[in-house]
Amino acid sequence: MAARTLIQSFLEQAGPVHEARRARTLAFSLAVTLSLAFALCLAFARPLPAQDLNIHFPPDSIESMLRDREFQVLDWADTRFSGDRTQRVALRFVDSTLMLAKWAKAPRGGRGVFNNRPRYEIAAYEFQKLFLDESEYVVPPTVARCVSVDQYPDMGHWPGATFDDTRSVLVVLQYWLWNVTSKDIWDKSRFESDSVYARHFANLDLFTYLILHSDSNGGNVLISSVTSNPRLFAVDNGVAFSRREKSDRGTRWRGLRVKSLPRKTLERLRSITREQLERRLGVVAQFRRSGDQLVPETPTEPLDPNKGFRRSVDTVQLGLTRREIGQIWNRIRKILKKVDEGKIELS
Repeated sequence: MAARTLIQSFLEQAGPVHEARRARTLAFSLAVTLSLAFALCLAFARPLPAQDLNIHFPPDSIESMLRDREFQVLDWADTRFSGDRTQRVALRFVDSTLMLAKWAKAPRGGRGVFNNRPRYEIAAYEFQKLFLDESEYVVPPTVARCVSVDQYPDMGHWPGATFDDTRSVLVVLQYWLWNVTSKDIWDKSRFESDSVYARHFANLDLFTYLILHSDSNGGNVLISSVTSNPRLFAVDNGVAFSRREKSDRGTRWRGLRVKSLPRKTLERLRSITREQLERRLGVVAQFRRSGDQLVPETPTEPLDPNKGFRRSVDTVQLGLTRREIGQIWNRIRKILKKVDEGKIELS
């Protein structure tokens, strides 16, 4: 696929885009055609497994690129409507790799408001790693990143620093999936006749139950249009991990819909300990103050495990609270009890 075609594909997915930006993007695409084409040739040098038709790079590589590597925002569009809190962006990295991502600026202060809690989005991605293989991830790679106010891309709004005493803007970046749709997510007859679909749906259903997903807004859950491997994805997990909040669009993903779950998934779930949950989810992102900027660093112990957002003079931490982790642990135990009692079958 040529670079210009790839950029046009992004614009088509993103919906209406301002004509000036459209012209600028297409003009730029001509200038980078050769370098992007080379990168794409590397990406497509071998036949892609079915699952890679949704996620074109290894998840750990995507994480590293979105979290640590320099990039240029080629173009952007609001995800749903003008002035939306999230944007779809086309990113070009220094090695000419092109990637699409969802860009979500954190609210001022970083603690989060309804449906905009960076720590929940990242925790949902990290939690699945404890019991799902990469080829069956239900949340695409999602990371936190701090961008300097002075280098923040022009996306039609003045970002302002997330924290008053820094010049950094906290954003959540999530890999943009390919070949997915929001239509025909749940199909009971297909669940009974298609074992591959049944496995993927059961993994999604289990995941959304365990994180207490509470927003049934259309587009939050997607299914692959690749019929041979119909993976399912939860791409918006900002309303989760708490019974106190729910979307006015419904909470149908809170409960467990199916009565049969993959044996392999349940075996991995059974091996999880409370300590593993705390290590994985207690701190899902951490930044250290360097001058007036925030730079990423390896997570340490929670500054206060009873808070989800923690701040000291030099450190910013995002994670789940001890209470939220305990609720996940209780739901895991509840599922395993139902399996042991024969109320849930293994497939």
